Amino acid sequence: VFQHMFKSECHFINGTEKVRYMQRYFYNRLQDAMFDSDVGHYVGFTPYGEKVARYWNSDPEGMEYTRGQVDRYCWNNYEVFTP
Repeated sequence: VFQHMFKSECHFINGTEKVRYMQRYFYNRLQDAMFDSDVGHYVGFTPYGEKVARYWNSDPEGMEYTRGQVDRYCWNNYEVFTP
């Protein structure tokens, strides 16, 4: 059985002083690629993940959208994520 999984995460450090957004992509429990708002672009961890990360990083509109997820996804849901 093959499994493909995508996971979005928000990390709030010291309340809302620092917010970090991450998108992680897995295939068969192995992380292929990841976007980290602290890094600002996608990083590949496998040969396939590196190829996909290069493709995603070459799309300026897609990168602008993904970088904006810190505001759209994390900040707007801060009270939902925190106890």
